[in-house]
Amino acid sequence: MRVGVDLGGTKIEVLALAPDGRELARRRRPTPRAQSPEASYRAIVDGVAEAVLAVEREAGGHKASVGVGIPGAISPATGLVKNANTTCLIGNPLDRDLAKALGRPVRLANDANCFALSEASDGAAAGARVVFGVIFGTGVGGGIVVDGKALTGRNAVAGEWGHNPLPWPQDDERPGGRFYRPCYCGKAGCIETFLSGPGLVADHRAATGETLPPDAIARNAQGGEAAALATLERYVDRAARGLACIINVLDPDVIVLGGGLSNLAALYDAIPRQWQRYGFSDRIDTPLLAPKHGDSSGVRGAAWLWPLEPIK
Repeated sequence: MRVGVDLGGTKIEVLALAPDGRELARRRRPTPRAQSPEASYRAIVDGVAEAVLAVEREAGGHKASVGVGIPGAISPATGLVKNANTTCLIGNPLDRDLAKALGRPVRLANDANCFALSEASDGAAAGARVVFGVIFGTGVGGGIVVDGKALTGRNAVAGEWGHNPLPWPQDDERPGGRFYRPCYCGKAGCIETFLSGPGLVADHRAATGETLPPDAIARNAQGGEAAALATLERYVDRAARGLACIINVLDPDVIVLGGGLSNLAALYDAIPRQWQRYGFSDRIDTPLLAPKHGDSSGVRGAAWLWPLEPIK
């Protein structure tokens, strides 16, 4: 049995899979928050361990392999978490602390890599040789799968397009502009600050003074509200610019969207229409697809970080 954990900025999801990929049990809980980064980190470790053990009991009590997708990566240089938008994880040996809490080895990978691996294996991009998986959620990430294997890179940052600057910026997206914002990574103007869920909320607020969650913005746009339509038009154009750069560099066979904002149905037609303006080709035929496994793709990919073998 495999257990996968999707550790996100807002929720922890744990899934147990049978050897044939059938779902056996699932738990979801909010990501803990505490008064200090140290206390938040300890609460996350304890919360993940408790959820894994609960899912194992529900699935029949068998000891499972455990794979965890995180919004960051383990640094090859230090063995500690880096680049996590859940910032209390940064600088901690999360894999070792979870292994100690669970009494077995634990494998960690970037959540976008887990998502891309899941969709490339038996999801929307099954059969494609080169897949780019996009995360539009609390942060913006990306994962690359080539010939069925996740590409992590020498520095464990392959696919991290969200921390490049937004390409072809307009004046109000440059330093000093109303849409230009600092990023948790210490820089400013990153793609993540524009295309994440919090980025979309902040963009709408900067334009209108109104604070609305992404789903409300989408509903208002669908109802024809001019301000919400303008917000989504800016979002689509920025996503098209960013993904056109991915196509220019990687030219994947398929791009699959994931994360909470992937539920916005309008993106799948609007972004490809727009990226034709920015790609370095006479025509761009890259499919932009919704995930077959929806919000479960990341947790499924985390489960598949281990091969099928007995757990000692």
